[in-house]
Amino acid sequence: MRVSEEVPCGPGVSGSLPLERIKADVDESLDVFMRAQTAKATDACLLPVIEVIDGFLAGGKRVRPLFCVCGWVAAGGDADAQPVREVGAALELFHTFALIHDDVMDESASRRGRPTVHRTFAERTGRGAAEPPEAERFGAAAAILVGDLCMVWSDELLHASGLSPEQLHAARPLIDAMRTEIMAGQYLDVDGDDENAADALDRAWRVIRQKTAGYTVTRPLQIGAALAGADAALLDACAAYGDPLGEAFQLRDDLLGVFGDPAVTGKSTKDDLRAGKRTVLTALTWQRAGASERAALRGLLGNDELDEDDADQVRAIIRATGADRSVEDMITTRLARVFTALDNAPMAESARRTLAELAQTAAYRQS
Repeated sequence: MRVSEEVPCGPGVSGSLPLERIKADVDESLDVFMRAQTAKATDACLLPVIEVIDGFLAGGKRVRPLFCVCGWVAAGGDADAQPVREVGAALELFHTFALIHDDVMDESASRRGRPTVHRTFAERTGRGAAEPPEAERFGAAAAILVGDLCMVWSDELLHASGLSPEQLHAARPLIDAMRTEIMAGQYLDVDGDDENAADALDRAWRVIRQKTAGYTVTRPLQIGAALAGADAALLDACAAYGDPLGEAFQLRDDLLGVFGDPAVTGKSTKDDLRAGKRTVLTALTWQRAGASERAALRGLLGNDELDEDDADQVRAIIRATGADRSVEDMITTRLARVFTALDNAPMAESARRTLAELAQTAAYRQS
């Protein structure tokens, strides 16, 4: 399961925050920061690296910055304050780091409808006579370094945001927790037992909660709220909203990873199957499959030569077990919990309206 990333913004409702303007402000912050990195580059080798990062950043929908600004406003922060946009941009750079490394570990060829960063560098080796294995090694090594650079720059941008030391101190434990949780989730994702092990479903849920739920929704929301001086009650309300929405977000991502339209999602519907990813969807399928279906799954899940006909066979087994319908039901159940949490949350009304809008689009998105 790759790191999730994108929620299309809805058209907006009366009294909600201006999502498109917030995104534009975050884009501007990222653009200014990247131009500054170009101007102060310590070596010419960094210029093509910055170009690749710029290209990657251009494809994001700024989910984490939006939740961060919502948290800020929920706690009484000024919706037009520039420092929180800078923090949102820092979260986007951290997200870029996570996606670049995730794609290396998953050996994914595409992201956001374009070649992944490691594939881009493999194709740009500048070594016309390089053998494919050499180009691939270079691409992976370069992507790891570029991901690391994005993480470092995320911290640089965070500390240059214009927030006071007291504000940054209030958010620091949440930022640290977010970073640790995603590393734990990624470790679980790559170091699991056999896909068919009895604990596959439990492990899939642990990956979701560590790798996606907090990192995508809860932590950005709490970080924004903490920066604006939120109390414990509001931080708890952020978790009551964010945890089930983050789970629904990843469950939708898992469905799109198998049944989505690559022209819309920008990702192959075979990558997760080829990697034998331990998702709730595949774990449920295995639990419910009969002997002949399990035999087929053994030969298909994790087969790096899986083609479209093979993928169709896996999809047919998933549908036959009803696992896809169960995952849809899980999304619906979690969305109900999200709206209950919003109803009871002690937050500014504009934030509540915006969070309701984001929840709906996150749970039922097509990309």
